[in-house]
Amino acid sequence: MSDTIKTLRLVMHGRVQGVWFRDSMRREAEHLGVSGWVRNRSDGAVEAMVQGAAGAVDELVRWAHRGPQLAEVERVEAEPGSGSFAGFEVRGSA
Repeated sequence: MSDTIKTLRLVMHGRVQGVWFRDSMRREAEHLGVSGWVRNRSDGAVEAMVQGAAGAVDELVRWAHRGPQLAEVERVEAEPGSGSFAGFEVRGSA
């Protein structure tokens, strides 16, 4: 049985900028086969749009609650997202 495709918009709050969060998320997403993008926001949060097999997206959301070693993630907002993505890119700030 094939896994359902899931698309989520995530916003990570806490100490998430200047700690290699975006590049670490890109590497984790590529490892899991998840597409989308990630960028810093002007309010200090990191925002991402992630799309892939539901199980892989769920795993990336679990990773986002931890983040890379230097991150201190306080909370992660997740809501349904939209779009179609090929690969995973790190974008500039929003």
